[in-house]
Amino acid sequence: MARPLPDPLPRLCADPHWGDWRWQLSHTLSAADLGVHDVAAFPLRVTPYYASLARWDDPEDPLLRQFLPDAREGLPDGYGPDPFGERGAAAVAPGIKQRFPDRLLAMVSVACSTYCRHCTRRGLLEGACAARLDDLLEAVRTRPAVREVLLSGGDPLILPDATVLTWVDALAALPQLDAIRLCTRTPAVLPMRFTQGLVEGLARSGRVWLQTQFNHPRELTPEACEALARLASHGIPVSNQSVLLRGINDAPATMAELCAKLQRHRVRPYYIFQCDPIAGISHFRTPPETAPRLRDYLLTHLGGLACPRVVADLPGAAHKTDI
Repeated sequence: MARPLPDPLPRLCADPHWGDWRWQLSHTLSAADLGVHDVAAFPLRVTPYYASLARWDDPEDPLLRQFLPDAREGLPDGYGPDPFGERGAAAVAPGIKQRFPDRLLAMVSVACSTYCRHCTRRGLLEGACAARLDDLLEAVRTRPAVREVLLSGGDPLILPDATVLTWVDALAALPQLDAIRLCTRTPAVLPMRFTQGLVEGLARSGRVWLQTQFNHPRELTPEACEALARLASHGIPVSNQSVLLRGINDAPATMAELCAKLQRHRVRPYYIFQCDPIAGISHFRTPPETAPRLRDYLLTHLGGLACPRVVADLPGAAHKTDI
């Protein structure tokens, strides 16, 4: 059934502060704001910017479905909230995890500006503990094999510039690290976050790689492309990890369009992930034949620089598994 445009959106879209990322964060929309019944424990939260991109008169709109709750989230599906063991054995310290010998992941934030319904950590964020910088630095120093750190969450870029840059600069001072990966969906859901000051600060060490997630060509708006251009012009490599989502981007032509547009804006299509085996998101998972068919289509329609690996992240596996 089609939904009417929520009452707050036209007013918010006309606000003179629309282009200020802090204003966007302070006006994130909840289920109550949008007149939506929140059917699951995982809350609805979306920036006015991203909500404004959705076509509210189309219940199958690929952007709308990424942030609106779905009744199927509450159905038993045989999956658990933590198949990758991010709680417990994999923890190095609160908020710091190690699945692979050469890299550490730190949950710098336990919140996001927009909650994706397909989130891998949807069952882990509530009550989670954010990492401490001192713990992360100690974890790197005591693990000589570690050459990359992933700053993740939640989304680290909901934090103030000073906090983000303190983490980045402290890690960049460690000679053993080759890369600091900033894992954020901000380019797609809050592109005005990439101010000149932030991007200059991220670029100064020459160690930052930005890893993001665009799932549909319509997310590459002029605002998003401006943010990507600013990152590229400051020498910050950007790679994209899409999630394969049924009814959203599983049509081969849609994914090919997304990958081609990403390359046009100097973003490397890096991975397409099979939807993770997380409780509450089975309605997003595609049939087994979809991913191989998609892979073959992309290989025959795109050059190598625009063609991502199609993979699954399997619990207990030592690496990503090609499909």
